This record gives sequence, C-alpha cells and structure tokens, in this order.
Amino acid sequence: MHPVHVWIRSESRDTERRTPIVPADIPQLIGAGFEVTVEESPQRTFAIEEYAAAGASVATEGSWVDAPEHAYVLGIKELPDGPESLRHRHIYFAHAFKGQEDARRTLERFSRGGGRLFDIEYLTDDDGRRVVAFGYWAGYVGAALGVLHLAGGLAAPLAPMAKHELDAELEQAGKAGADELLALVTGARGRSGRGAQHALRTAGMPVTSWDREETRDLHKQALLGHDLLVNCVVTHTPTTPFVEQSDLDHERRLRVLADVTCDVTGPTNMLPVNTRTTSWQEPVRRLHDGTGEHSVPLDVIAIDNLPSLLPREASEGFSADLTPHLLGLAGEGAPSGAWRAAGRAFDDAIRSLTAP
Repeated sequence: MHPVHVWIRSESRDTERRTPIVPADIPQLIGAGFEVTVEESPQRTFAIEEYAAAGASVATEGSWVDAPEHAYVLGIKELPDGPESLRHRHIYFAHAFKGQEDARRTLERFSRGGGRLFDIEYLTDDDGRRVVAFGYWAGYVGAALGVLHLAGGLAAPLAPMAKHELDAELEQAGKAGADELLALVTGARGRSGRGAQHALRTAGMPVTSWDREETRDLHKQALLGHDLLVNCVVTHTPTTPFVEQSDLDHERRLRVLADVTCDVTGPTNMLPVNTRTTSWQEPVRRLHDGTGEHSVPLDVIAIDNLPSLLPREASEGFSADLTPHLLGLAGEGAPSGAWRAAGRAFDDAIRSLTAP
C-alpha cells in the first residue's frame, strides 16, 4: 500500500504565480504520512528552496508526466497541451464540466489515458457548497481593477503586487473621484462577492449588493443605473443574463463590467455581451463604443486568473482551506465526501461524451 503521494506541478500559464499549497503547510501533509513532491518553477511566488526546507522532495519542471502511477498531480490552472493521454489523478480547475471551450478535448485526454480529474470547483460538502476556492481574492482584484479603470489609473500590462500596494492605488482612486461613482456587486454573499465589496469600500465607492433574492426578478434598469457591475455569480444552470446585447443601446449609466466569474464560453455566461477573456497584457476590451442618443461606452474586464495578481495572499488563503481536505484522501473513510462529489462530477462529464 503506497502512502498518498501529492505531486505539485509547475503551471503552464506564464502569468500564473499562485500555488495550491504553500511551504508552511507542507509539514502538515508529511506529518500525516503523505509523500510530497514539488516541481521547480520559474514563476511561482514561493521559492523551491522553501519547499525543500519544509521537507518536500524537489522535481524538475514538467516532470509530472513521469510521476508514479498512484500520485495525485496537483495544480491550479490548465494543463499543457501534451500529452494527449492523461493517466494520473489530477486535481486542478479544469473548467470542463459545463460545455466550456476546449472542454471536450480535456475530457477526452482523461478518457484515453484512464486518468481521473478531481476539479477543485466540484469539491463540495453535503449541501453542495464548495469547500475551497480562490473566490475572495478574485472578487477583491476584479472589483479593484474595475475601480482603477473607471478612475483612469489601470495601466497595462498588469503585474503581480502585494495587497498593500493595491490598496494604496484604490485609496488614491477614491480621492480622485471614485467615491462619486456607483458599483453593483452580484453574488454579494459569496466569497467573491465579499472580496469585491471589501475592495470597493477600500476605494470609498458606494456599493449596491445583490444576491439571489435581488436577481431572481431582475430589475434591469436599476442594474444599468450603476457605473460598475462586478459579477460574482456562479451558476450551473442557464438563467436570465444580467447584461445582454439589447441592453447596450438603452439609456444606461453602466460603463464597466468586471466579470469575476469569467464563465465566458459556456451556456451559463451571465454577461453574454462578452464571450472572450481579457489578459494581463490587455486587461480591458471595449464592447460598445457609445453610439446612440442615450448610450455611453461599455468596457469589460474578464481575466480568468485574477487572484494571481495577489499571488501570496491568494495562495496562503487557498492552501489553508485545501490542506485539510487533502488529508481526506487518506485514512479511515477515505476519500472524504468532497472528493467523492468531485469524482461523481467527473464520471457524469465522461458519460456525457458518449451520450446520444
């Protein structure tokens, strides 16, 4: 019987600075009898020497493809394009269970290789609530970028920073007039929504907070009467979108969409006026030029790795949540319910590949 082996891979995306487990939490896994391997990475916000000092084994970047068969390969964002067949058990945010772009190819790679995908988004408790997420810091950064863009202070390309640096920029935006603008946060009670509201309060911007009750019967004109919409709604079933193409020529105050959820290629996109992500290099894209008698320009920010702009804080919070659940991969009753839930979601997605 092998001990549980967690293999923390390097990230293939060159703007990804986060790590799922920080060095300070490695001893907790090792103390529980886990074997931990960490790949070298030129971009991870924590140095490989910190992991080695914490007791982890060190491997070369990208060597997870040759990891032992029983290892769990742990990451944050998408895998590199190869290999075509995936034989390991992978833990990461795959965004492949709701018909998103490239979802089929991702699932086919697992099907061919006999591997399994435990998508972190589907690690849920008995009530279906997610047990670990980067949401708070995604909401914080997404709202912050929206404020800075409205204030004319969002410079590209974006680069990772510390929270105190971002807060200083938000406070400056508030002094420059952000306190006279109106922001709306949808999904306000969730992790992302709470983070977004914190950032907006730091800037001194008045905030309207909507959750399920307020969005069930959508008051479109009230929504369009804000300068900034920060979308933090996650849904697995299609529902009434917040902003559609037909809204753009109507009289509105709305000028910036900060799409924290960023489900831009799936059928549950709450902002279907936008179907593409933006990037660190080009964080803002114009959706509407403001032509029309009552119209104003509308821009979107739709970056799908927002917490990586605050990589240290985001990683520390995420690691504190994930580490106890990793312990649920071993011991009596293992795997724990959250892992079984993620496994069922994967099995359902694989079955859908061959469904008529």
